[in-house]
Amino acid sequence: MASASALPSNKPVLGPSPFSIPADLPKLPEVAGTDPTRSVLDCFRIAIAKIIADALEPLTVEQVYQGVDYGKKGEDFTVALPRFKLKANIDDLAKQVIDKFQPDDWIESVTHDRAFLHFRCRTSTLTRLVLDQIHALTYDTASKQPEYGSNYLGEGKRVIIEYSSPNIAKSFHVGHLRSTIIGAFLANLYKACGWEVISMNYLGDWGTQFGLIAVGFEKYGSQEALEKDAIQHLFEIYVKVNAEAEKDPSIREQAAAWFKRMEDGDEEALKNWRVWRQLSIRKYSEEYDRLNVHFDVYTGESEVPQESMDKALKQLQELNLIEEDNGALRVNLEKYKLGKAVVRKRDGTSIYLTRDIGGAVQRYNKYKFDKMIYVISAQQDMHVAQFFKVLELMGFDWAKNLEHVNYGLVLGMSTRKGIVVFLDQIIREAAAVMHEQMKKNEDKYNAIEDPEHVAEEIGITGIKIQDMAAKRINNYTFNWDRMLSFEGDTGPYLQYAHVRLSSIGRKNPELLPLPAPAQLRTDLLVEPQAREIVFLLGSYPDVVKTALKTHEPSGIVTFAFRLSHAISSAWETVIVKGEQDKDKAKARMALYLAARDVLGAALRLLSIRPLERM
Repeated sequence: MASASALPSNKPVLGPSPFSIPADLPKLPEVAGTDPTRSVLDCFRIAIAKIIADALEPLTVEQVYQGVDYGKKGEDFTVALPRFKLKANIDDLAKQVIDKFQPDDWIESVTHDRAFLHFRCRTSTLTRLVLDQIHALTYDTASKQPEYGSNYLGEGKRVIIEYSSPNIAKSFHVGHLRSTIIGAFLANLYKACGWEVISMNYLGDWGTQFGLIAVGFEKYGSQEALEKDAIQHLFEIYVKVNAEAEKDPSIREQAAAWFKRMEDGDEEALKNWRVWRQLSIRKYSEEYDRLNVHFDVYTGESEVPQESMDKALKQLQELNLIEEDNGALRVNLEKYKLGKAVVRKRDGTSIYLTRDIGGAVQRYNKYKFDKMIYVISAQQDMHVAQFFKVLELMGFDWAKNLEHVNYGLVLGMSTRKGIVVFLDQIIREAAAVMHEQMKKNEDKYNAIEDPEHVAEEIGITGIKIQDMAAKRINNYTFNWDRMLSFEGDTGPYLQYAHVRLSSIGRKNPELLPLPAPAQLRTDLLVEPQAREIVFLLGSYPDVVKTALKTHEPSGIVTFAFRLSHAISSAWETVIVKGEQDKDKAKARMALYLAARDVLGAALRLLSIRPLERM
């Protein structure tokens, strides 16, 4: 079994599932919204719902199914009886269920504890089906892509996700990192849930700062430096001219005049700007490639046509939503507790909000999306709320399908010398630290084809996991030592877990090739540690569905850590090398390879490239 590593492309690629429930198991009723061909645990929940519905009239299987929750403290599933609001005493209801219960190949036991019934799945069925399903959905799909954890929830729907959105002519600052990796996660997540996804990068490529750079370029610009590294050169110019403008107010006036020429379509004023934009996008594409992030569309503030902004303003005026203030135009949103939103400056130039409104209308007309998500910092909550409210007041029905996915700040993100920095410096420093770590084990180091690349991937994993480990709304403090440690819940620890699972075939070649899943003796996997891993693997499709509801990458990160800890606890007892019973050794190897495939799927969902060696 090779490790599965690709993510589906932009269009949803889910065909019919290659997995089906074996005919030798007791037949289950169908329940709307479930798909046992993609989530085995759905079968066990349906079996539990049937047991309770059969014992407690007038409940239906569908009603009970909604109340079958994951259990706590070693229980597989738990049902809280009071939720069904039946008239009888809870103890009597529980007794009715237990008296009627007959163990079968789905459920082996039920116990009563206060208001709860706890159910335990039949271990042999659970193990066999989970491992079969992971194998089928990883290696036998029509798309030739791994699909375990995927579902059809968004089938036939289109979502635009706007994220990253840096300013051209400025290096990729660490401030853009959160939007980039949360957005990339959401793009992967929506694809995994059957949506057609358009990943959009809305560049800050317009505004008076470009007038400032143009004024500075006339003084300090060098064609050679521009060709070599456009972003760095333009940033240096920006810093110089900005410092000058602090002392000399006439420079800002020149900049505003220059930008006005750009807005009026003056070709001479636009010529350099076009070159800067193109060179910046090329440089950004390299950065994104390194981060394993890919965009379908690069657009920008400059691409919102003046006519669509004028049209929006005209519509707002016709709806009597505009008021004038010293020549500036504002929309009064005070009755919605959203203050007053400026839509045009005193000098007649456009402002963010006007461009955002024009841009949203333009996108809906072009893409007819079912949902559009903006991944923007919580610092912009007010701006986004005003923007959505104005579109709603303008009468656009699709405004209700706009969503803001916000996030907190990264505090103290600087090089270890303490300078606030660009992402490139952070990645290089993380890679250098990892490279030194790797050199300490000479044998392993010599077995790696491209150690510099591997060191960079581990460094990037450390950066991403530190960012996504907690709820996205929380601010977090960037911590070099924690980020690059192989101990505890860190990115390097997850890569190490994946590498260790990947090495199991290399270390036990005599067991390969493994027999087909149906021929494996999965009934020999009887250790509690093996069962814990199997149950976690079976829960992964639910973890993905929950993430779609919450838009939280932390749920996937938590799953990856739980799985890695369970595997780590199993190495000493569920051994492969040294196990005399070959059937048992093969079943255990299949378990670890399934764990590798699911851990790899979780990492790829987080836009991380799982490593085979390190």
